[in-house]
Amino acid sequence: MQTLTIDFIISLDGYGAAEGWPGFWGIEAPEYIGWLGESPEKDDPLLMGATTYRLMSALTAGGEPGTGMLDGVQKYVFSSTLQHPLTWANSTLVDSDAIEFVRTLKEESDRPLRTLGSVALCRSLLNAGLVDRYRVGIFPVITGATGRDRIFDGYPDVRLDLVEARTFDNRIQLLEYVPTVLDAAPGA
Repeated sequence: MQTLTIDFIISLDGYGAAEGWPGFWGIEAPEYIGWLGESPEKDDPLLMGATTYRLMSALTAGGEPGTGMLDGVQKYVFSSTLQHPLTWANSTLVDSDAIEFVRTLKEESDRPLRTLGSVALCRSLLNAGLVDRYRVGIFPVITGATGRDRIFDGYPDVRLDLVEARTFDNRIQLLEYVPTVLDAAPGA
């Protein structure tokens, strides 16, 4: 069975995006962008929802740094609102139950799986016990006035055991954890 890694890039205050801010919060981060392009998992299939699909396909089409490599990657897009055929190369629209599809994909895929954004999808996959790793890139910005898409709102309580940590460009923290969804707060 293949592993599934949830990947998020967030502001320090936990937002996935902010009004008026460019991709990667406008931070020129050549070391981080280089890591994205050289990472062994750069070709692993991606899971995403409709909102992330729309955003990332537009960024890729617009030549946003660090996104062009996504064209050749297999993408599974979970949506009841998008229509066939999807225009972004190597994108498959999935309009059936995401949990069952991912459960089957983990059993049948020849490569590990990862997500790209997609807060609600990731929350559902975590609640279903399908997530093996949780990787968060924390960018050194606070977007309290303009932030949107709070990443962890609505999540269950989760214990995270750190398995890897790295700093890029003396600014961006990359933290990778093994998650355990908790039935109750520790000590309860």
